[in-house]
Amino acid sequence: MLAAAVRLSLRTLEQDAPGHTVEVRVPPFAAVQCVEGPRHTRGTPPNVVEMAPRTWLLLATGRLTWAEALDDGLVSASGSRADLSGLLPLVRFQ
Repeated sequence: MLAAAVRLSLRTLEQDAPGHTVEVRVPPFAAVQCVEGPRHTRGTPPNVVEMAPRTWLLLATGRLTWAEALDDGLVSASGSRADLSGLLPLVRFQ
C-alpha cells in the first residue's frame, strides 16, 4: 500500500510539473524526472531530491512543509532547481 501511494503521488508530480530537470527519488519505491528546463541524459542528474517514503507522503499531502522537511534534515536537495516548495502539496485536504 505504501509503495502504491508513493508511486501514484510521484506520477501526479510528474504530470503537474512535466520535464526532465529534477530527479525526485523516494527509495526503494520510485524515482521520477520533472520540472521544465535543461534535459538530463547521462550520469547523476545535477538537480536531485531524495527522501524517505513517509516524508514524501507527508509533503505530498501538506502534512509537512518543504521548509520544515529541509530544516529537519528529512530531504536531501541538491542543485539550483531542486526546490519543490512551489509544487507541494499535491493534495489539499479541507
